[in-house]
Amino acid sequence: MMTYELRETLEWRGRKIAWDRFGSGPALVFLHGTPWSSALWRPLADALATRYTVYLWDMPGYGQSSMDAAHAVDLGTQGELFAELLDEWGLDRPHVIAHDFGGAVALRARLLHGARYGSLCLVDVVALSPWGSPFFTLVQQHADVFARLPAAVHRGAVEAYIRGASHRGLRAEELEMLVAPWTGEAGQSAFYRQIAQADERYTDEVESLYPLIDEPTHVIWGADDTWIPVDRAHRLQSLICGSSLSVIDAAGHLIQLDAPAHLSVEITRWVDAQTS
Repeated sequence: MMTYELRETLEWRGRKIAWDRFGSGPALVFLHGTPWSSALWRPLADALATRYTVYLWDMPGYGQSSMDAAHAVDLGTQGELFAELLDEWGLDRPHVIAHDFGGAVALRARLLHGARYGSLCLVDVVALSPWGSPFFTLVQQHADVFARLPAAVHRGAVEAYIRGASHRGLRAEELEMLVAPWTGEAGQSAFYRQIAQADERYTDEVESLYPLIDEPTHVIWGADDTWIPVDRAHRLQSLICGSSLSVIDAAGHLIQLDAPAHLSVEITRWVDAQTS
């Protein structure tokens, strides 16, 4: 299985946050989405660490961070945390790259909690209603029932759900990397808990504020994203003044695995342009 260890931890409101920093140069911070972790960004982060100081972290409830059932893991909580995390790291206007609901986290931190960025790159992000697949909606309505599924049935459901995010199909080691954090008693409960706490109100609260974003912003989207269709990319670009858009062919929501070379070139080109 592909494994990537985060070497550092910090405490925030009783939560353990796993994170890592490596490389040298301008600060570059990655945000993952759901049901992913920072491991999805790790190959690209390793490549960019030759020119940047790269920051990776797992949101509480995900990956190597704590999965305590008593802790909220909603987008509101994650947005507050991210703003405070940047202060903890001493970062002033880092370059931010966000995927999936990491986009909502970065946007809420920027618009509601005082975070500022050197630039913002939004990759197939949760930012505009409606969002959430039929499975996502079903789990929200019956999370307590799903949390009690037999382990084998749960694993099958998670694997099928995650496979649906890829356009080209996932290799065995890629699927295992994405599924493994959600296995076991803690992981299974955490998987359904984070879906149950997802709510479109967290993006509805900030959608009208998107025109206030004045950092250089670039939107990247998979043309074949079935989780968040590409029409959202065009809507989002229209709301963020001066933003640019690149649509990558033959890529779904898991664009990091569907089109890694194309995505790497696109992000590298964007970040290099902001720091030159």
